[in-house]
Amino acid sequence: MKKAAGIVSILMVGCMCVAAGDAASGAAARVPLIGEVAPSFKAETTQGPINFPEDYKGKWVILFSHPADFTPVCTTEFMTFATMMPEFDKLNCKLVGLSIDSMYSHIAWLRTIKEKLEFKGMKNVEVTFPLIMDIKMDISKQYGMLQPAASDTKAVRAVFFIDPDSKIRAMIYYPLSNGRNFQEIKRLLIAMQASDEHKIATPADWQPGDDVIIPPPGSCGAAKDRVGNSSKDIKVYDWFFSTKPLAKEKVLPKDK
Repeated sequence: MKKAAGIVSILMVGCMCVAAGDAASGAAARVPLIGEVAPSFKAETTQGPINFPEDYKGKWVILFSHPADFTPVCTTEFMTFATMMPEFDKLNCKLVGLSIDSMYSHIAWLRTIKEKLEFKGMKNVEVTFPLIMDIKMDISKQYGMLQPAASDTKAVRAVFFIDPDSKIRAMIYYPLSNGRNFQEIKRLLIAMQASDEHKIATPADWQPGDDVIIPPPGSCGAAKDRVGNSSKDIKVYDWFFSTKPLAKEKVLPKDK
């Protein structure tokens, strides 16, 4: 009986160790959440090594993944992002791409884009933002870019918005089959920057130049004072819902 009890004890300890290992593995693969500091990593890219997010302190970053090089949807996305890169630079935002392909594949694909392809008037497009090599899938797992129900070997189209303090501010996930809306990516970036600078929120379908939402009052007295006090500066719909104008020039970068 003592021998049997010993065997049972060993089995229980073994199971606990396996469970702890699984838990640790699951924690490592957890998708980072809005408000958390972006997971750090070092990587080789088409623009040289990077130390993320330390190399980008003080700037916004859009970190995005794509399923594979030499695929048509990804090709249109990279041409679009590369063409819009000056617009993101004006918004103090850097672009960083990632896929699970080798550096040789990355280089060959980007050369093909520049030398051979034309799409919607875009041609001779040179991709100069970093494209991460992630053959071991370490970074993809860190950021939840690998989703087994979609594919075990291809990253979904994830988009992470990371602010100048290296915190994740927004995430968008697209399926493998559908390309991203890059105007929406830019719009959301501008909206978050406007919220930070002007301490406001933006309503549904907001575009630069539209009215913005001001914070609701924090007390009964302030709520009472706000009701019925619409003016040219503030439009009151109800005590909790008021808007004010915010000129486009105040949220868009000035041309130098």
